[in-house]
Amino acid sequence: MQQQYVEVAPGVRLWTERCGADGPALLLVMGAQASGLGWPDVLVEALAVRHQVIRYDHRDTGRSTTAFDEHPYPITDLARDAVAVLDGLGVERAHLVGMSLGGMLTQLVLADHPERVLSATLIGTCALSDTAYAAPDGTRVPVGELPGIAPEVLEMWSRPVEDGGLEAELDRRVEHWRVLGGGQLPFDASYFRDLERRIIEHTGTHAASTAHARADDSHMLRTDELAGASVPTLVISAPAEPVFPPPHPRHLAQVIGVGTRVVEIAGMGHALPPAVQGPLAEAILAHTGSAVMMPGGTTP
Repeated sequence: MQQQYVEVAPGVRLWTERCGADGPALLLVMGAQASGLGWPDVLVEALAVRHQVIRYDHRDTGRSTTAFDEHPYPITDLARDAVAVLDGLGVERAHLVGMSLGGMLTQLVLADHPERVLSATLIGTCALSDTAYAAPDGTRVPVGELPGIAPEVLEMWSRPVEDGGLEAELDRRVEHWRVLGGGQLPFDASYFRDLERRIIEHTGTHAASTAHARADDSHMLRTDELAGASVPTLVISAPAEPVFPPPHPRHLAQVIGVGTRVVEIAGMGHALPPAVQGPLAEAILAHTGSAVMMPGGTTP
């Protein structure tokens, strides 16, 4: 396992970690306000059997530079950071796996830098497109009419985050994971408490950042670019997903088009509890194993 800081912009450096086999690189892109340690070790180790797995801390998370208040940036800069991480680690092409906001960032890289992407896996996210969803009955549903975020999630996100100390912050984060889990699988509070305690120790503070929620999210639509994408893409469908519930995965697959596959992980919500880690690793490895490299390449 190798840890390294990568400078992605003047005065901005990101913490990265690499582990695993000498196979094709696989870059894990986490969601908003989430450290790279949000990718569970068991999942990372399963993927590392076949890949050089890279996870990293976004700006304003984990051990990476905290600078939003002094130098605000748009969400699109976080996608550029993902490419800069590959550059800094000397990786020409990689399989990308993105969750939540990380799934949007992966779409941006797929659209803007397809030559850097061996394959893409999108989890718990929505399409960066204004193309209507074609329902099974032939109805075309405008993007704005697709199911929205669950009220319980919106209510929690609307609460002000107050600093009540370490244990109170752990309580808040565990409750957040309970809500995001979606309720179909048993919820293991101790698992998520241990995960968040480790992330806090890694970060060095229990203070919660709001940088990504405040970042400019304009200029993210990539309708034409995604429709023309030729990179093998897998979309994970989570039946208990409370943020981007079905049919968002099917819509995403329609937007990206030919060759995009959808795989459902039973009971999954907007979280990565132990019960979904094995099936998710199997789905990702099956996808990366069958994906064909960009023109001029070979099957990895």
